[in-house]
Amino acid sequence: MAKLSRTGTNAYVQDLWLLILRVGIGASMLTHGIPKLQMLMAGGDIAFADPFGIGDFWTLVLAVFAEVFCSGLLILGFLTRLAAVPLSVTMGVAFFMIHSADPFGKKEMALLYLLIYLTLLVLGGGNFSLDRVIRKR
Repeated sequence: MAKLSRTGTNAYVQDLWLLILRVGIGASMLTHGIPKLQMLMAGGDIAFADPFGIGDFWTLVLAVFAEVFCSGLLILGFLTRLAAVPLSVTMGVAFFMIHSADPFGKKEMALLYLLIYLTLLVLGGGNFSLDRVIRKR
C-alpha cells in the first residue's frame, strides 16, 4: 500500500509534485532574472524601480539575487525554504508596491509567483531535493 502524506495524498506523488513545482517555477523566474542580470552586467545608467530608496543599482542587485541565485537554489532543492524568502519578498514588493496602481491583470503574475513561493516556504522542497539528501546524512 502506498504511503500517504499527512494530507492523505500519496507521499510519492506529493514529493514528485514539489519537484515539478520547484523546477518549473525556478526556471520560469529565471526568464525574468537573466535579463536583469544582463542589465546589471552591462553597467552604465540603470533605470530600475527603487521602492525602498536604496538606489536603482542596489535594488536591481537584490532582484537579481532573488530571481537568479535563489531560483537556482529552488531548482536544486537546496535551502528551499530559505531561498523562498527573498523570492517571496521580491514578488510581494512587485505586487503590493511596484504594480499597486496597475489593474489586477497586470499584477496577477506577481501574486501567483508569491503564492507559489509561500507554498514552498511552508512545505519545503520535498524528498526529491538536495535538502532531503543532506538531511538524511
